[in-house]
Amino acid sequence: MRILFLAPHPFYQDRGTPIAVKLMLQTLSERGEEVDLLTYHEGKEVSYPNICIHRIANLGFVRNVRPGFSWKKVICDFFMFLSMCSMLLKKRYDIVHAVEESAFMAIFVKMLIRIPYIYDMDSSMAQQIVEKSPSLKPISRLLDLLEGVAVKKALAVMPVCEALADIALTHDRNKKVLILHDVPLSTENKNGQNINIGNEIETSGLRVVYVGNLEPYQGIDLLLKSFQMVLAKRNSTNLVIVGGMDSDIQKYKSKCKQLGIAEKVHFVGQRPIDNLEGYLQQADILVSPRITGKNTPMKIYSYLQSGKAVLATNIYSHTQLLNDQVAAIAEPTPEAFSGSLLQLVEDGALRMKIGAAGKRLVEQQYSLESFKEKVNDLYDWVERNINN
Repeated sequence: MRILFLAPHPFYQDRGTPIAVKLMLQTLSERGEEVDLLTYHEGKEVSYPNICIHRIANLGFVRNVRPGFSWKKVICDFFMFLSMCSMLLKKRYDIVHAVEESAFMAIFVKMLIRIPYIYDMDSSMAQQIVEKSPSLKPISRLLDLLEGVAVKKALAVMPVCEALADIALTHDRNKKVLILHDVPLSTENKNGQNINIGNEIETSGLRVVYVGNLEPYQGIDLLLKSFQMVLAKRNSTNLVIVGGMDSDIQKYKSKCKQLGIAEKVHFVGQRPIDNLEGYLQQADILVSPRITGKNTPMKIYSYLQSGKAVLATNIYSHTQLLNDQVAAIAEPTPEAFSGSLLQLVEDGALRMKIGAAGKRLVEQQYSLESFKEKVNDLYDWVERNINN
């Protein structure tokens, strides 16, 4: 099949959605599909057989496009729409694979030249926009309706978790919906096994590690306040934060100074995804303090795969995958989160128990092979529908 793949974000970058897109492209390449990927001007170059990467014009005035709704993304999406129209004039495609908001571009294509599309639902666009820009809350119902249109017009919907599948089925209960869970990245990336945190920062005692961006929804403020409370009782514990843009790191370093914990919180900045396993293996406890969202964070799968104890907040973003048998679950308040963190710091047997249980869960149910099998099943179904 000839596939037009719309990815409205920088590609490639070592973060959630671009990583998922990379895995999808690898699978489609292995199938022998002919894929034209259209994406933003930013990102690292990657190469796969049968995959041709097209980028929007290099917008010198738009740099460092971040996750979530922003005016930078609106500008990039406008130029992406123009590029898409140009590509459609030159080539006929069998299917459009539309990630997140590019589904609305795909609706235009379907209405104009009747090419069907798959809606790759990595998040709830309506919820994400309101969380990023609370001033838009009065139009949240309109945003829900628009998201519903994207679902209803799609040939199939691919959400990344049960919560998003529920949203899709609420809009259209007869829609073909296939949940495509993320997978642990550490199974494919062994280059980080020789990483030594001690060579980058001076630490002694237990290491609590967070991996990810430092956007507000990730709950870094909650994490730092909770860690301050833990240090009051166990001051040999260290917090290592891997990831984040320089501006966010500086902001949270200032926050640490205000809280009096700067000497115990270590920011190592962004690191290649190939080094992920090395950092996870040197942790004693892995944390996900996220405070909002519906989709399960991609890092959770790698956290579990590492065999280390995981502490996550009690929000559906986490609990649709985790329970108290495979992770420590705490309410998203400093008192509750610090209490659970302190319990893990003090109880090595508990850390080993839930770490082993989490590893079993992800190996049995969320492997890369399972991911590829689901992608192949869906595209086999799509091909049959197109041919009919």
